[in-house]
Parts: sequence; C-alpha cells; structure tokens
Amino acid sequence: MTKPPKKTAAEKKGEYRRGTQKKTPKGPSARGAAARAANEQRGVPSVAKPKPPRERSARDAVSREKPVAATPDARAARADTSDRTERPKRNRTETGSSKRRLKPQRSADALPSKAGGTVKAEREGPMRVQRALARAGVVSRRGADQAVADGRVQVNGAVATIGQVVDPFRDQIMLDGTPVITRVTSHTWIVVHKPAAVMTTRKDPEGRTTVFDLVDDVPGLVYVGRLDFMTEGVLLLTTDGRAAHALTHPSNEVERTYVATVRGDAVTAAKVARRGVQLEDGLVIPREVVASPLGGRRWALEITIAEGKTHEVRRLCDALELEVERLVRTRFGPVRLGDLPPGGARALNSTEREVLEALMVGGR
Repeated sequence: MTKPPKKTAAEKKGEYRRGTQKKTPKGPSARGAAARAANEQRGVPSVAKPKPPRERSARDAVSREKPVAATPDARAARADTSDRTERPKRNRTETGSSKRRLKPQRSADALPSKAGGTVKAEREGPMRVQRALARAGVVSRRGADQAVADGRVQVNGAVATIGQVVDPFRDQIMLDGTPVITRVTSHTWIVVHKPAAVMTTRKDPEGRTTVFDLVDDVPGLVYVGRLDFMTEGVLLLTTDGRAAHALTHPSNEVERTYVATVRGDAVTAAKVARRGVQLEDGLVIPREVVASPLGGRRWALEITIAEGKTHEVRRLCDALELEVERLVRTRFGPVRLGDLPPGGARALNSTEREVLEALMVGGR
C-alpha cells in the first residue's frame, strides 16, 4: 500500500484557513493499543494509578463549605469571641459627603428679627431742605419746616430758607450747629404684623403702644399704608420716603387684601360688592370678593382692593349692612402676612424686594 505524500506546511496552512483539513479521530491510537496488549500478556495492569488526593488546607476546607444560616445562638457566640471592632457607620451629612448638606433649620421658638433688612438706595437728585432733614431722620417733616422757619438750619454755612433746594450728596446741612448726614446709601425695610389696639403712628399723646415700639429704633423710619387702631395684619416700615409715597399713591393701584369676620348676609353682599359700591368719596369696585362660612351666622369676607381710601373696607362693609367683628390685612402688594405672629417683624425676602422695586420704578 502506497503511503500518501506528506503535505507541506504551506498546504496545511491553506487547509486550516479554508477549514478543509481532516480532523484526527479521537480515541486510543494504534501504538497505545499495542502497548496495552503487551502489558496484559505480562500481567501488568494497563490502568494508571490514580493520583492521591491533594491535601487541602483548613482554609480551603472552610472556603469550600456551603454557607449555612447562622442561628441566633451562633451569632451571639461569634459576636462574643470576635476580636474585631465594629466599623462605625459613615455619616452622610459630614464634611466630604457626596450628598448635599442640609441647611441649619431655624427653631420654631425663635423670635423674628426686629431689625428688618436693607435695600440699596438709588441716588436722588436735588430736593427741598425740609425733605432732606426728614429723610435723615433727625426731625419729622413738620419739625423740619419749623426748624427752617426758626433759623436753626444752615446749608454750607448760610442760614437756610423755607423751600430752599439742596443736594444731599454735595451740600453740608447742619441743624442747631450739628452736621446732618444726608447721604443715604441704603434703606431699611421691615415687615410687621400689627396687632389690634396698636397705633400706626410715631408717638401717641395718650401713651398707647405704637408700631414703632415693635421694632428697633431706626432714624427716618415711616409706615407704608396706615392701619387703624383695631385693624390687624401686615404693615411695611421703611426709611425710603419716596417708595412709601409711590406704594400708597392711588395711581399705582397697589393691591391690598383684607379678611373681615362679619355678621349678616355675606353672600348677597359679595354679589353687590362685585358690581361696585358708592361711598361718600367715590365708587369702590373690589378686585375680588369671596365669602366663606365660619358657622354661627358668621362669615369670612376676603376683599382685595387697590384704591387705598381711608377706612375703605370698614366703610364698604357698613354700606353692605355687614357688622365687622375683626379685620386683618393679609397682603400688601407682593408682601403677605403668612405665619408671622402678632407683634413680630421680619425682613423682606428677595422676591418681595424685586417686586416692590419694580412697582416703585413703574410709579415714578
């Protein structure tokens, strides 16, 4: 039998690439079979001795064992015999945490600030000397008029006259020989919750409590929108007299919201009020009127107005034949009363400040 010619390396390589090579059948080879047959004739077993099992270490034996649920007694025993100290849990609020740190919360029992906040003041042009004195907070507007009339005021070394125009940033003003600082760079704004039986005035001849007794003493502080003696609610105080005038002028139509606790036919009164009510000083048409029952023939009448007439809401309720038991102003422009306690004070927030500045710019 002729043996086939041997294949060159190149031919074998080509077969492997094409996948046409012949695979060698698996199984015992002829040489192996002959060797086993010779061993059997001599009585030598052809089966190879099995290798002795490898000795496993204690560590391997433990790692290969299947985990078994530990009983409470086993866990307790392991905890007693363990020498390792328990790793403390990481506090995610500590410095270096990937989470955002929480801001410190203000205590609910903490009293609101009485100092309020400041707003940058725009430079004003020339004004009358009386107004410059009143803005500086050294005297009231009437007191400034009287001081100028008495010759107690000097401008740049000369006695001032009534109606004289000065520049607060350039002229030197003196009152009774004392220099007056009229260069105002910032204004103070304070939000106050005025309680009932408190006067909205600087000083009361009868010695009653005023809204200025509820806050820190700030020179030149004035109120924005008066509240009568028994009316409660939000009240703005500021050292910016021009802003106070702009916010209370009827032409700017700054909205105020009141909640009146009344007795009477509030449903019919609300319908009539929406069409307008004629008062002694003109027609009043509320922006919004909502009546809500309180029980016991009492109603909460929420009224939003923008005219700014004196005692407007009380006179409106009287014209509608409603008896007012309590009156609270809950909003003045963008400033809301919120949860500010009676007699409390706070500063303006950023949103309130931006809206008020926009209202003042529009009202100039």
